[in-house]
Amino acid sequence: MALIYEKKDKIATITLNRPEALNALDPETYDELTNAWIDVRDNPDVWVAIITGAGDKAFCVGADLKTFIPTRATGLDLSQIPAEDAVIATLRDINLWKPVIAAVNGYCLAGGMELLQGTDIRIAAEHASFAVAEVRWGLFPGGGSTVRLPRQIPYCRAMEILLTGDRISAQEAYQIGLVNKVVPLPELMPTAMKYAERICENGPLAVRAVKESVLRGLNLQPAYAIERLLSLMVFMTEDAKEGPRAFMEKRKPSFQGK
Repeated sequence: MALIYEKKDKIATITLNRPEALNALDPETYDELTNAWIDVRDNPDVWVAIITGAGDKAFCVGADLKTFIPTRATGLDLSQIPAEDAVIATLRDINLWKPVIAAVNGYCLAGGMELLQGTDIRIAAEHASFAVAEVRWGLFPGGGSTVRLPRQIPYCRAMEILLTGDRISAQEAYQIGLVNKVVPLPELMPTAMKYAERICENGPLAVRAVKESVLRGLNLQPAYAIERLLSLMVFMTEDAKEGPRAFMEKRKPSFQGK
């Protein structure tokens, strides 16, 4: 089972369940995660959701490059993922006004970082680390990072993360406002649950209206359209083939700017 979806006392808990692959997103996981978010949106018995990863190493490291590279001669092939799944899984293009809490239990990289940016409250374990690493492999972070990250943390720090692809620690993430709290791993889920329970004490219609007002006020959709266009352009390049090949061959990419 690529994903565990549990509901209790108005709180849904979603656990990415591929710890052997650092909770990377393969086609099955994209599909199951999309279905989970749709249920959170539509189920009247769910008021708040928590998203986390199985194990103690990774929250999510993004798309499973080994899954999406069928041969060494090709680049990253996301054609196996329906377009709707690719955006809803990372909490884009879904009118989900219920609060989502992230419990980051380790590596939060690439698409995992993009998923994080779609959440509302974020708790990180002390050993967690964060990166939008796509540029290191000649790829484009098309799950919302170029739109959401500069709106969520200071511009220069967002650009540093986006343009270098370097990782930052949980403490750095806290200092720049990317996460709300950093806690020891055993306290991670209890802390996330306390936030969820506290929110559930409030009027659910008021809570959802607040989140809807905030997100609609940011006017993200025109920016997402630009991001989508640029993402498609990058994924059609030779560099976008070279990067994943280099990743698979465990070497430094040789980019040609083509």
